[in-house]
Amino acid sequence: MSAGTGTVALSLGLCLCAGQLIATPAASAAAAPVVTTVTAAKPVKPRISSSWSARKVNWGTKVRVTTKLINPKTGKKVVGGWVRLQTHQNGKWKTWLKSRNTSGAVTFATAPHETRWFRTAFGGAGGVTAATTRPTKIHIRSSGARILAEAKKHRGAAYAYGAEGPRRFDCSGYTKYVYKKATGKKLPHSANSQQYYGKKVSKSSKQVGDLIVFRNGSHGYHAGIYAGGGYMYDSPRPGMSVGKHKIWSNNYVVRRIAA
Repeated sequence: MSAGTGTVALSLGLCLCAGQLIATPAASAAAAPVVTTVTAAKPVKPRISSSWSARKVNWGTKVRVTTKLINPKTGKKVVGGWVRLQTHQNGKWKTWLKSRNTSGAVTFATAPHETRWFRTAFGGAGGVTAATTRPTKIHIRSSGARILAEAKKHRGAAYAYGAEGPRRFDCSGYTKYVYKKATGKKLPHSANSQQYYGKKVSKSSKQVGDLIVFRNGSHGYHAGIYAGGGYMYDSPRPGMSVGKHKIWSNNYVVRRIAA
């Protein structure tokens, strides 16, 4: 190769190798882009806990449950989202109450009217996943107030001999139905037999919700539920309906069906 040819090749940015003319990369070519992979932060499952003021209460008494949420990575409270108090009903968890989580601790107050399973559930927020507490069973004790509340539900139901609800009642059919609903205890469908159930109580010590059985001698012939102030709820006789009526006789016995 002559000196002239080599000068021309160098000036063109070319290289002569093994009889071939090969182009060398241009000095001005752009560098290949650098790709950086960013891994998304993994959602955090919170530590969720609940505390109950009581697990066995009388009917109508409020129960308080406080749920706390902690981020296990930081040790700080989880703030944001909603917390729900749920109850198990008909095979499903259903929302009973709900509240915004503004401080990392949410308190609910509720007065369930029957024994139920409860739990609290957090819906998730701000990179923290949803979570639920373990179910807790709240037992509701029978009480006079609960019995009276059930007795009132059936005001206006017509009297029918031999009927024990839920739309028609005779006297002992009515008391049998109410006590079964309110206390879970099964009484016989007979005023005379009902006078031997539960705990014997003196007339001066009777309380709302107690069973009253009127007697002819020692035979019980009519039953009612004490409502206080000399009144009772009962299903009196044909042509009348369940309601609050005056206690008309002093020949009766009192039985306490609820503890």
